[in-house]
Amino acid sequence: MSCVATYYSGKSVLITGATGFMGKVLVEKLLRSCPDVKTVYILVRPKAGQSMQERVVDMVKCKMKELGEGFVHLSTAHGANCNRRHIEEVIYPPPVEPKKLVLSLVEWMDESLVDEITPKLIGDWPNTYTFTKALTEYLVQQEKGGLNVAIVRPSIVGASWQEPFPGWIDNFNGTSGFLIAAGKGIIRTVKCNLEAVADIIPVDVAINLILAAGWYTAVHKPKSMLIYNCTTGGINPFCWGEMESHVISTYKRTPLEKAFRIPSTNMTSSYLIHQYWTTVSHRLPALLYDLYLRLTGRKPRMMKLFNRLHKAMTLLDYFTSRTWEWSSDNASMLMNQMSPKDKKLYCFDVRQLHWSEYIENYCLGTKKYLLNEDMAGIPAAKQHLRKLRNIQYAINTTLLVIIWRVFIARSQMAQNIWYFVVNLCYKFLSYFRASSTLRH
Repeated sequence: MSCVATYYSGKSVLITGATGFMGKVLVEKLLRSCPDVKTVYILVRPKAGQSMQERVVDMVKCKMKELGEGFVHLSTAHGANCNRRHIEEVIYPPPVEPKKLVLSLVEWMDESLVDEITPKLIGDWPNTYTFTKALTEYLVQQEKGGLNVAIVRPSIVGASWQEPFPGWIDNFNGTSGFLIAAGKGIIRTVKCNLEAVADIIPVDVAINLILAAGWYTAVHKPKSMLIYNCTTGGINPFCWGEMESHVISTYKRTPLEKAFRIPSTNMTSSYLIHQYWTTVSHRLPALLYDLYLRLTGRKPRMMKLFNRLHKAMTLLDYFTSRTWEWSSDNASMLMNQMSPKDKKLYCFDVRQLHWSEYIENYCLGTKKYLLNEDMAGIPAAKQHLRKLRNIQYAINTTLLVIIWRVFIARSQMAQNIWYFVVNLCYKFLSYFRASSTLRH
């Protein structure tokens, strides 16, 4: 019998962020692995023109086929309004919505003043996201009172490792958007420290740790609040430099539909090299493509897309250029407290994670679950890549002819240098062939 599932039996669980990426996986895993949970309450607010009820229905219906058995239970409970495996929508927002409150405080300030104040507020934090996370942790520690509380800190949350399906993903945040941009051939250069650890954590690992930590905190009641660092860097490190080959090879074997260019990415820590490739491989092609769109009577869009990607890449640069060391002592302690069955049912042992297989499933997940592309369309996508390759060869040949006519054919000195280089290459190849013959 699972100790974790037994603890949640008959309990009512409140979940915030249930309509988000991690929230969906949490709700599904809770309902599937803890069939006797009494009630799951979720906090939902209206968003993007959808009411609270519409967002819940959308979460259940649209994700039921993608996610596992848990969402089948959720769909049944939601429709039948039953007590077992029941989900309730808690009416929210509060009397004063946080966004409105913030706007009322800063409405007398223009945008430039807000931009000036923000760096002073966040101090050494790289962005407002990490700052607010730290602020929330501080408030929890200060205001928890007599509650038994635990904090789980996941690093860069990525696609699922095993559950509900390998590679399952449903948003473009974090690494996912960059994988798709690389697979489409839009991104050709990424600035990062090749030796820095890419501390990606699969979403199901984080969810399993959250459920296990909830059980341990409630049952064993630790004397002090425990913080669980949910990371891979200190246990099963994987560097950014290793990612390039896995991503590109996967997208060449199973290409995305209607790629802009052949997938190829240059990862470098050099600012100058990165700026060179940004100009040559990003901005120039974007300008040419937008010119083509204008000439054919369509609205230019590629330069705008590149500017958005570059802004996002600049924000990510802080994390791709550094390595952090996080203690995994609390997670290891928790694992040792779990039964063999729970270790398997709520697995967060990332030592078992094979990165090459995970990255391949991650890339396939972006194709199947994010872009909703049919795997039966792979032959057509490969044919499209062959067409792009032929176009690339034609463009390169044309450029070579132009360079010859403009710079070499008109200059005797350039011709002499050209012939010297060609002759040197010919002699080297002849020597190499002769050496190979003698060795055999």
